Amino acid sequence: MGLDFFAHPFWDKYLEFEERLEAQDRIFVILERIIHIPLHQYARYFDRFHQVGTTRPISELLPADILAQFQAEIAMENPGKMKNDMEIERDLRARIHVFHLEIFHRTQTETTKRWAYEQELKRPYFVVDELDEAQLVNWRKYLDFEEVEGDYQRTAFLYERCLVTAASYDEFWLRYARWMISQPGKEEEVRMIYQRASCLYVPISRPAVRLQYAIFEEMSGRVDVARAIHEAILINIPGHHETIVSWANLERRHGGLDAAIAVYESQINSKSCDIYAQGWLVSEWARLLWKIKGSPEEARQVYQKNQRWYLDVRAFWINYLEFEIQQPSSAETEKECYARISQVHDFIRTKTRLQPQTIKDLSHCYMVYLLERGTEDAAKEYMMLDKEVNG
Repeated sequence: MGLDFFAHPFWDKYLEFEERLEAQDRIFVILERIIHIPLHQYARYFDRFHQVGTTRPISELLPADILAQFQAEIAMENPGKMKNDMEIERDLRARIHVFHLEIFHRTQTETTKRWAYEQELKRPYFVVDELDEAQLVNWRKYLDFEEVEGDYQRTAFLYERCLVTAASYDEFWLRYARWMISQPGKEEEVRMIYQRASCLYVPISRPAVRLQYAIFEEMSGRVDVARAIHEAILINIPGHHETIVSWANLERRHGGLDAAIAVYESQINSKSCDIYAQGWLVSEWARLLWKIKGSPEEARQVYQKNQRWYLDVRAFWINYLEFEIQQPSSAETEKECYARISQVHDFIRTKTRLQPQTIKDLSHCYMVYLLERGTEDAAKEYMMLDKEVNG
C-alpha cells in the first residue's frame, strides 16, 4: 500500500496515529522510510523529516557505519586543532543534511521518471468496461520501465496495481507470472498468480491462462493437477479444440502415444463435441500418427475410415488434403502420390458438402501442387480446373 504513487493519505493517517500516541521516535522512523519512496507529495515529507531531524539525537539520523565514517572525516580535517563537542555536532549535522539532500534528489529523480506514466493512468479501479488502447499501452510501458529498474518490491507492487484495473485481461496475468517465474525461489508465488487468475478473475471462456497454469504444474511435477485443469476447462467449454490438443499432448508426454489417442477418442465419442469439433479432432489424431509415430499409412487409414462422417467439416478436409500433398515423393512414387492427392481433391469437389468458397480454396491448393509436383499431364488438368474454378 505504501508504495503507491498516491499513497500520501495512507502515510498521513499513519503519522497521525503515532502523533496521538506522542511517539516522536516512531514518527521519525516512518518519515525516514517515506523519503526513499517515489511519491506524488515526496517533497512535503522530506521537509517534515528535516524539521523532525533537528530535534533528534545524531545517532538516530544515520546508520552507525556512515556516522562513524563522517566522524573520522571530521577528525582528519584539522588534525592539529581540537574541536569541542558543539563544533563536532554542528559539522556532523551539516554533513548529515547534505547526505539527506542526496536522498531527496534521488527520490525526486525517481518520482519524475514515474510521473510520465502515472499521469496517463485514467482509471485506477476496476470496472467491467474494457480499457482503451492508450491505457493498455501505458500499462505495458510502465511495467517495462519497472522491470528494467530491477526493484523486486516495486515491480511486484506495480503488477498488483495493474491487475486491479485490468483484472480480466489474461495478457497481464500471463506477463506477471512470467516475470515472477524469472525471480529465484518464487515458485509458490507463481502458483498463486495462476490460481487467482484462473479461479477468480479471467473468464473461463478465455482459457489461455488456465492452459499455461497446467504447463506450470506439469513442470513442477504435479501432472494430476495439470490433468484436472484440462478436465475443468472442458466441463465448462465442451469440445474446446485448444484444450483437447493440450490435454492429448500432456498425456503423450507422460503416457505415450496411445494415451494421447485415447484422449482424442474419448472426446470424439462424447456427446459434448459437435460434428465440426469431431472432424477437427480426427485430423489431429491422424497428425499424431503421422508426425509423432512416423506412420503416414496409419494416418491415411484414419482419414479414409472417417471421411464419410465429416462431409461438412472444413478442418477435416483441409488437413486431409494438406497431409497427402506434404507426403514426400520420388520418381518411382510420384504417380502413386498423385493418384492419392487427386482422389482426395475429386472427393472434395464431388461428394463433400463444404461451402463453395472452401472448395475453391482447396482446388487452388491442388492446382499449385499440379504445377510444382505434377506429372506430364499436369498442365492439361491445371487449365481444365482453372476454367471450372476461376472461369
